[in-house]
Amino acid sequence: MSEVSDKPLSYKQAGVDIAAGNRLVERIKPFAKSTTRKEVLGNLGGFGALCALPSGYQEPILVAGTDGVGTKLKFAIDSGQHKTIGIDLVAMCVNDLLVCGAEPLFFLDYYGTGKLDVDVASDVIEGIASGCRQAGCALIGGETAELPGLYQPGDYDLAGFCVGVVEKSKIITGESIEPGDQLIGLASNGVHSNGYSLVRAILERAKLDPNQAFNETTLNDALLTPTRIYVDSIKALQQTVPIKGMAHITGGGLTENLPRVMPESTCAHIQLDSWQVPAILQLLATQGKIDELELLKTFNMGIGMVLAVAPADLNAAMACLQVHGEQCVHIGEIKASDQRTPSVEYHQHLQLEAM
Repeated sequence: MSEVSDKPLSYKQAGVDIAAGNRLVERIKPFAKSTTRKEVLGNLGGFGALCALPSGYQEPILVAGTDGVGTKLKFAIDSGQHKTIGIDLVAMCVNDLLVCGAEPLFFLDYYGTGKLDVDVASDVIEGIASGCRQAGCALIGGETAELPGLYQPGDYDLAGFCVGVVEKSKIITGESIEPGDQLIGLASNGVHSNGYSLVRAILERAKLDPNQAFNETTLNDALLTPTRIYVDSIKALQQTVPIKGMAHITGGGLTENLPRVMPESTCAHIQLDSWQVPAILQLLATQGKIDELELLKTFNMGIGMVLAVAPADLNAAMACLQVHGEQCVHIGEIKASDQRTPSVEYHQHLQLEAM
């Protein structure tokens, strides 16, 4: 039996370095400051974060959302590229808030790891700040947890929390969607942040090296392209035409996300040949030999957000979105259904080339 040392034991010796945490806070303060809004009170590092409601709302309703980035995180960790995964974290949260018409107000993050690497954590949070600037919301706080023994060396985990605000009379619910309404698809940046467990399985089965060349970059870089943030274009569209409903196309794809905002006894008829599938998703589909319906309920297949508008507003909506930098396409329409449960019906096929 080994002797028990009588020397004092410190928290650092147990695996938690408080000084490293303090260094991280100091390093990320400029990132947080770059995202500030006039409603934010106080500074980063307090026990709680304070934020006033924006002026101009008659009946402001707060909207909250939380999300992560799934196993896309593994690609960032394995490649040592940490500066964009934070954008994904923000995008997954703020795009969800947009669906009900909310303006993202503030964001908080959770970063958990076994041993804090200040450089890695700083890169991640720099990306979070970048995402917040794109979304116009303030990074007002978060939590960095050093949890020795819980994570494998080099691993970390992320979660994001966002609060937005919407005028009560302008909440978008999808309840007004009716047969004849037109569906607009906003292009994605690629895979976004869903389906990466299947992505990893495809790469393994097809023996694809993430570091191999792909479209003037590498396969890994293409897979790490951050999720598109749609805040600016959607805010502009809200001032142009009424949006009847929106769906953020995340896990579950078009198949499961679009019906979430549709009324009973309606069916979304989608023309699959109406848009170009991004090259990275074409590669995964063909190399993985994935069935089309499986693709459509796992990946976004090139459509990151879907909007429903009245037929008379279709052209004006698409023109507005294009002016504000979106690649958008008329992908289908809402029709009446004999089934009570909302559904999606696909026509034609995805345009995939053998790669």
